[in-house]
Amino acid sequence: MPTILLLIVSNLFMTVAWYWHLKGGMDKPILLVIMISWGIAFFEYCLAVPANRIGFANGWSAGQLKVAQEAIALVIFGGFMVTVLGEPLHWRHFAAFACIMGAVAFLFVGRN
Repeated sequence: MPTILLLIVSNLFMTVAWYWHLKGGMDKPILLVIMISWGIAFFEYCLAVPANRIGFANGWSAGQLKVAQEAIALVIFGGFMVTVLGEPLHWRHFAAFACIMGAVAFLFVGRN
């Protein structure tokens, strides 16, 4: 459970780091945007690295960690896309998410 919680919080930071400037920051110089994003991403790394170490130490494979992270990232990005960027969700988003969830299921089937 600590792995999932840390991945959730780290993905919140990374989504903000990558996409905050699309809403109200487009007038800022790109170098400033990059520096601000790196500052935000620092906190993502401070959470993602321990999440992966904890997960790996508890028997998760690298593939399981990566696919779980991608599924979490999609959920968080979907919420960010709707609430912050004001973009609607379409059936394509749900279909893509279902495919990623299928990948998660395949990697966790038979996991001891």
